[in-house]
Amino acid sequence: MIPWVHIDTGTIPNGGGTLRLMRRGHEFSIQLGQNELMNSRLSGSEEALAQLACERFGGAPAPRILIGGLGMGFTLRAALKALPETARVEVAELVPAVADWARGPLAEVFGGILDDPRVRLLQTDVAAPIAAARAAYDAILLDVDNGPDGLTHPGNDRLYDHAGLGRARAALRPGGVLAVWSAHPDAAFTRRLRDAGFVVEEVPARANGRRGGARHRIWLATRPGGAR
Repeated sequence: MIPWVHIDTGTIPNGGGTLRLMRRGHEFSIQLGQNELMNSRLSGSEEALAQLACERFGGAPAPRILIGGLGMGFTLRAALKALPETARVEVAELVPAVADWARGPLAEVFGGILDDPRVRLLQTDVAAPIAAARAAYDAILLDVDNGPDGLTHPGNDRLYDHAGLGRARAALRPGGVLAVWSAHPDAAFTRRLRDAGFVVEEVPARANGRRGGARHRIWLATRPGGAR
């Protein structure tokens, strides 16, 4: 067995702890404490997050998308594949080191997708562009934590509480989709989405796509009012 090698450490702002970038051969892992947040071999559910969201709002001539969390770029890559050349994709990443890794040790994983002219990388908490927007986005994709429980950064809870969901709804165009990735089901979160005025669909997704792996959850919450 090839041992894991510690490549770098990244600090989560506002006392959120530290992330470790690990490598084992051609495999990469981003870890928080004993929790593995993402692995370069397991991208199925992150890709599904983008694919499912883009299917739901499809038809916009020049769609505008906000992705919360850069990670290893799997959601961004899948979104770019599904979107037209007229799309604009903003990616908000809170941890500076994660953005640095994308052009450094993880460059082979990213494969140049940050150079796509449709992409704009924002060094910020995704809550900021959500709060500033009014009916601006066709989709908001959130993969900033292990789900709506604020594991890596307690401040993420404000994205998923009643007020945060209200801000997300206001930031979406009618017919727009809020898509949220989670490692676990959360019935209370489903109720909050409905209370916030969304039409909610829950979709199971596997960590390794059709090949199986851990069972994850994706919420697809649509702001009513768009043509379908």
